[in-house]
Amino acid sequence: MAQIIPIRDLRNTTDISDLCHATNEPIFVTKNGYGDLVVMSMKAYEERFARADIVAKVRAAETEVANGAALLDGDAVFARLRAKHAK
Repeated sequence: MAQIIPIRDLRNTTDISDLCHATNEPIFVTKNGYGDLVVMSMKAYEERFARADIVAKVRAAETEVANGAALLDGDAVFARLRAKHAK
């Protein structure tokens, strides 16, 4: 569940860090009752951007297929790669 804290709580940096790591979710910081900042652990940040990158690549691939891009047989591609790079 989303955590929402007032900006004055940012003084407790260790507590905020612990909360970020414990929940692995962003913490929303308000200023004067309005959303102002989002704080999250580096791990959560990297996971979210990696997921967004994968989604973007899958959507691009689906668009290519819908527009008639040629498909390759996965087994054949990996067999060629193994033959080329096997030692």
